[in-house]
Amino acid sequence: MSSLPILGAALKYDDVVALKDWIFEKDRTLELQDFVPVTVQDEDQTELIAAYKALLDGYDGTFGIHGPFFGLDVASDDPLIQPVVTKRLLDALGKCEKLGATHMVVHSPFNMFHSLNFVNFAYMRAAIFEAAEAILVPAVKRAEEIGCCLMLENVGDVDPTLRSALVSAINSSSFKVSIDTGHAHFAHGQFKAPPVADFVYMAGTQLGHVHLQDADGYADRHWHPGEGTIPWGGVFKALAEIEADPRLILEVRDRQDKLPETVARLEALGLAQ
Repeated sequence: MSSLPILGAALKYDDVVALKDWIFEKDRTLELQDFVPVTVQDEDQTELIAAYKALLDGYDGTFGIHGPFFGLDVASDDPLIQPVVTKRLLDALGKCEKLGATHMVVHSPFNMFHSLNFVNFAYMRAAIFEAAEAILVPAVKRAEEIGCCLMLENVGDVDPTLRSALVSAINSSSFKVSIDTGHAHFAHGQFKAPPVADFVYMAGTQLGHVHLQDADGYADRHWHPGEGTIPWGGVFKALAEIEADPRLILEVRDRQDKLPETVARLEALGLAQ
């Protein structure tokens, strides 16, 4: 039996159907992408949830969802907005509970402006953390109750330690660091953030989740690994060397039917299966 890490995939329902045999063969980790739009949080989605439960009958892997993020700043300092963002996270956790999902991805509030100006605006770091805790703590507590874990994903982050510090501040086993490799790579290319492998090393034991996607260091491409310029050997080396067992999930923009071929190429390189 191969000791290479098994890769999962972030997919919508129709793609899970199409790739069912490939997913079930190794019980690949799944991330359901149907629950991202804020608009669907007001829908009960009973039929879709029932369809997923039927589809995943006999599946012994772990799965979660990507939570909503468009228009939702998890560090908004507006007291009128904060309860709205929390409510949307709680709405999405309600979907997790009905599905039996055990992780939900949320987007980081940190960006380049913050990192460049924490000294210039001495109050800003504490204010961001205070606002983020006000919004996220109720969601983390709810995640604890339903056996789910919130994964805090980098987007425009240039300082990987900020998410780690926020995870430490909230201090819950239901709140961990997530890395999106393509986001880290364009932050490295555009804003001189650390390279992807260093994002991994700096997350260390707090790393619970990784979105694997390739890019060119310019934009958020979500290409298949091998189509961009990320040095995958170094990334998988870092993942093997840290004391963590994150969920490794391919999150590509298109050609999901080609994921088995992508994984086969990575396996031929001795990186993953």
